[in-house]
Amino acid sequence: MKHVGMAVRDYTLSSGLMEGQIVVIGVAPWGVIHNRHTLIHPEGCFPAYYALDEQGQGRLSCLDINHTHFLLVDDGTHGHYGVEIELRARLEKLISQQTLGSRGSGVTIPVVCVVLDGGPGTLNTIYNAMLKHTPCVVLEGSGRLADVIAQVAALPVSKVTLVLISQLMKRFFGQEYKSFTEVQVIEWTKKIQDIIRMPHLLTVFRIDEDKNYDVDVAILQALLKASRSDEHAGRQSWERQLELAVAWNRVDIAESEIFTEESQWTSCDLHPAMFSALVGDKPEFVRLLLENGVCVGKFLEQEDKLTELYAHLPACFFLRKLAKRVQGGKIHRGQEPQPGSSKISLSHVAEEVRHLLGSFTQPLYGLSRHKMTGDDVRLAVPSKGLVDLPCLGEEWTPDTVWDPGRDLFLWAVVQNNTELAEIGWEQVQHPDCIAAALAACKILRKLAQESGEDDSEEAKEMRELASHYEKQAIGVFSECHSWDAQRAQKLLIRVSPSWGRSTCLWLALEADAKSFIAHSGVQGLLTQIWCGELSVDNPHWKVLLCMIFFPLIYTAPNSKHLQSTLTPVLFTSPQVKFYWNIASYFGFLWLFAVVLMIDFQAYPSWRELLLYVWLTSLVCEEFRQLYHDFDGSGFRRKAKMYISDLWNILDVLSIVLFIVGLVCRLQASGTVFYVGKVVLCIDFIIFSLRLMAIFTISRTLGPKIIIVRRMMMDLFFFMFLLSIWVVAYGVAKQGILIHNEERLNWIIRGAVYEPYLIIFGNVPTNIDSEHCSVNGSDPLKPKCPMLNDENMPAFPEWLTIIMLCVYLLFANILLLNLLIAIFNYTFQEVQDNTDTIWKFQRYELIKEYHSRPALPPPFILLSHLILFIRAVLLRYPPQRHKTFRQELEQTEEEELLSWEAYMKDNYLASTRQDESQSVEHRIQDTAEKYKGRSSDRDDGESSGQETDEEAAPHTFARQLQYPSSTVKRFPVPEEKVPWEVNFTPYLPPVYNEQDTLNFILMNGFGRNPGGRTGIRGKGALKSLGPNHILHPVLTRWRDAEHKVLEFLAVWEEAEKHWALPGRLHSMCVFSVMQVYKGYVDDSRNTDNAWIETTIVTLHCDKHTPLMADLNRIVSRKYHFLSYCSDFCTI
Repeated sequence: MKHVGMAVRDYTLSSGLMEGQIVVIGVAPWGVIHNRHTLIHPEGCFPAYYALDEQGQGRLSCLDINHTHFLLVDDGTHGHYGVEIELRARLEKLISQQTLGSRGSGVTIPVVCVVLDGGPGTLNTIYNAMLKHTPCVVLEGSGRLADVIAQVAALPVSKVTLVLISQLMKRFFGQEYKSFTEVQVIEWTKKIQDIIRMPHLLTVFRIDEDKNYDVDVAILQALLKASRSDEHAGRQSWERQLELAVAWNRVDIAESEIFTEESQWTSCDLHPAMFSALVGDKPEFVRLLLENGVCVGKFLEQEDKLTELYAHLPACFFLRKLAKRVQGGKIHRGQEPQPGSSKISLSHVAEEVRHLLGSFTQPLYGLSRHKMTGDDVRLAVPSKGLVDLPCLGEEWTPDTVWDPGRDLFLWAVVQNNTELAEIGWEQVQHPDCIAAALAACKILRKLAQESGEDDSEEAKEMRELASHYEKQAIGVFSECHSWDAQRAQKLLIRVSPSWGRSTCLWLALEADAKSFIAHSGVQGLLTQIWCGELSVDNPHWKVLLCMIFFPLIYTAPNSKHLQSTLTPVLFTSPQVKFYWNIASYFGFLWLFAVVLMIDFQAYPSWRELLLYVWLTSLVCEEFRQLYHDFDGSGFRRKAKMYISDLWNILDVLSIVLFIVGLVCRLQASGTVFYVGKVVLCIDFIIFSLRLMAIFTISRTLGPKIIIVRRMMMDLFFFMFLLSIWVVAYGVAKQGILIHNEERLNWIIRGAVYEPYLIIFGNVPTNIDSEHCSVNGSDPLKPKCPMLNDENMPAFPEWLTIIMLCVYLLFANILLLNLLIAIFNYTFQEVQDNTDTIWKFQRYELIKEYHSRPALPPPFILLSHLILFIRAVLLRYPPQRHKTFRQELEQTEEEELLSWEAYMKDNYLASTRQDESQSVEHRIQDTAEKYKGRSSDRDDGESSGQETDEEAAPHTFARQLQYPSSTVKRFPVPEEKVPWEVNFTPYLPPVYNEQDTLNFILMNGFGRNPGGRTGIRGKGALKSLGPNHILHPVLTRWRDAEHKVLEFLAVWEEAEKHWALPGRLHSMCVFSVMQVYKGYVDDSRNTDNAWIETTIVTLHCDKHTPLMADLNRIVSRKYHFLSYCSDFCTI
């Protein structure tokens, strides 16, 4: 008891649990408790208060303070240990019969007796526990009784003699052995023999540092061994073993001892274990269950199973978001959701997942697929409260797709579980694995972004897992592209029903998967879209030449039969549109410059009016881009994407400035007119900068533009640091040199502008009186420095010189070199990824020009007019571009996805092969092989200790407790059973169930032929000497082909097992064959009365009157019968 309490205390301290969270019940005899009078209260008291006094306990014992409850057994004695053993054994038996869990699986509570050290009372505990079929684990090396049992556990019973037990007791008990009597040693020898005769209930734990063998493994093996030995448990026994293995998370034991050739598992049998493994975060077990027959489709066939999985999500950011959505957004950061405040279904999960994936997707889950009951499922939010999940009776919408592999994968991804997500990804149906990996990448990066804690461990793990699935998508796509590039490109634009009718290409863009987009296969698709129906091999000069002299396209080979379509093909190509728009934009800038520098009159000229028309076409194009729903994502999301683009912001800014400049320019006032020209000149700068966006398509200039943008961000942060030094020096210098300057423009010039110019070597000249005004009266000159009475500068010259030197030291040397270092770091960092970033950003330009009208500005106004008429007046539905989305026929899609599944298997196989060839894996594999050989060698040595022994003397007839009575037999060890062996201390009691007269018989008269039994008299039998009984084996053919033979069995309620029918004296035997006649080892046997049986076989026809008579006789006598055909198939 003390050791158990210490173990619980150590575990509580190491795991951070609160005291009392683990319930530990101690069973102790009342008569041996020290200070037990303090537990007595006349009115009762809970909890009870107990005074611990270990110093003065003497032979008594104190209760252990680490136990939470005690059961105290009082039989009226004082100072006697062991009186609680019988009650404890019965309590353990009762507990072991209780069902574990609330799912009605039939698995009972496991009970194990762990033996640590121990004395005679512990032996009684072990013996009673094993008689109640409770497995025991003996810790070898813990001392005394545990070591005695461990020494003889592997020996045959015939070698466990009185002499050996006496030697071991003397060795391990020391001086305590002298207090033991001969009868006690005999009794203990008999009990130890009975214990080792039940090897299925006995496990010896030997500490082996090389094997790293833990006690929990020994306990689990003991439970499994005891469950396998239960002949009547059947399937329930196997399920019990599996539940125990899952609870212990011992995959190795389950693989070697549960999933054997003998066990036949169906998917439904493994569903409870699968649920426990998923909820308990045991990925190795999940993989093992999948390998041994679990079908994900059958497991998640009922929607409430998936709902229950979401109800058992561990504490994670997605669970908090889900609880917030359920409660209508009333939960703020750091606030705990109220338990049971709202109820949700899978539709809430679908809404949250759609928010993470993007509004361009459709909900993954519609309403319920099945009619559900109104029972609620509680959503446990660890440390955040509880939310209710109902199973609502709603209809399943046809737009959603049932994909159990996707559901399992998504459930693991949202909780950021790497190993379970990997298993789920491998189980994705269809398989649609590339889309699944990219969707996981998008969800995880969105979750990390919304967590608001970029440096948190959870956010970092989300980003790492997102990068992992981006690599997985790249790996599978690379495998596909290497085999068939055309098929691989179809995978990119195929609409995936399992992921909200999105495409792999769009998911990759939304997930910011730059590496995936930069893949050569994806870039090949984008290049093909960029060229349109033109060949990607056409050199640029040919395309440009055909743009100017388009009749040249008819000179190409094989062009005669395509003459009517070649011209539209040329001018609808995004590449040709881009070239025409470049020429148009250069023409716009040239016209703008001419107007600003040459032709900016009071009244607009024709050039300026043409500029206005040109700008109008640009404005119309911006509106078309804003309202054009390219992929069906909706106006709100389209507007959000439009504003988030820097180039679109420059477009809007340039247009707004142009309108402001135009309004000012049309005013009659000369001042406002000139202001308008200034605004237009500034606007020309922005239009010129916008030219950089056009060249992002260039492989040479595109990466350089990315580097410039990154350096501009660094420059803004640098200017903040520089401004601190500039203002600090400027204000100090201005205050020292100039006295009470009141002109704001000269204050700003002296405090900010001049210190900034000093950095570039421009020394101020306002110190000389020739370049300054004494009193500041000249508005074009700064105020002169303050002079003293001798017309000399009043400020200390050395102070300003020191300040200037320090300022130049930090500004010129430190900060400017820091800027250079920052630029160099940014360049080196971006240079390695510029190609990837450029390829990623290239998509937006391709998409823009793919959807852009063919005519360049200002002629694009005609296209805008046509679009307006089609959309507003004629109300034609918007055209969707099938180039980026493709709906495949069912047959073609099935073939494509089957091919993708094959490619995924190839990729996973190659990945595992690469891992197996790594040095770390080889070292680990070698170590495991060495351990396996060592284990085999140890098993061989232990098995070699066992020898083939002769049939043991009667064992049932020597059970210490005589059946259906309170009489105990005299213990008879194995070697003292024969009458020929001298056994001087043998004084068995006399028992007669029917008569009170004790028979005293002479030695050698009426003695049991099997040997001593430990009791004299008739016992429960009818007469002294042999009591004859007949055991018929009744058989019949079950089928007409005579392939399956059945035999008759009856249920023995007292023994709790099936048996052959006996004592059928009224049965008429016709044609029988005798099988056996002689002595039977029976628990009712005594030294003077025993059972002898005759076993005969009787084969009957199934449809004869004799068969009916036999059934009636057996039913009347035993009340229950069964014809068994197991193991009887011929």
